[in-house]
Formats: sequence, C-alpha cells, structure tokens
Amino acid sequence: MENIKKIMCFCGSGLGSSFMMEMNCKKALKSLGIEGVSVEHTTLADIMPGMADLFVCGEDLLPQAQKAGKAIGLKNLVSLPEMTDKLKGAFGI
Repeated sequence: MENIKKIMCFCGSGLGSSFMMEMNCKKALKSLGIEGVSVEHTTLADIMPGMADLFVCGEDLLPQAQKAGKAIGLKNLVSLPEMTDKLKGAFGI
C-alpha cells in the first residue's frame, strides 16, 4: 500500500467543490478501512509541491496538480463511487 498520510483536495476557488471532495474523500477512506490519513481542502493558487502526498481535483486541473506531486483527477467531483475507485488506485489496493 502506498505511503499516503496527507491528501489535499482543491478546486479553483477553494470553497464548495474542494470541500465536497474533502468530505467524499474522508467517506471513501473510511469505507476502504484506511486510517491515519489527514484530508484538507484549498484553492489552486495555494497548491505547492510537498504540501501533500496526494492531490485530488477535477480532471481539468490535473495538469497543475501533477506539477505539485502525485494526483488524481475526477470527472464528477461529487461522485463517491468515483472517489473510492480512484483512491483504491492511488493506495494500490
């Protein structure tokens, strides 16, 4: 399993979409039985390399996220099944 201890969800403004992704990320981690991972949300402007082990964003922002580190992009920002699926891949489970 990947050594991911901090996940940063982000969107353009750092308000609604990123907060919904954060909440779904926490739900997905819980359903997968993954513990000890902190999840936060922020804006695209605040993303920097090293601030998280994994970045989560919409597919449109994935190129910017990949400049900062390991990242996953979502087609549907509010889809819990998609979030769960992508996290499985990121954690190698």
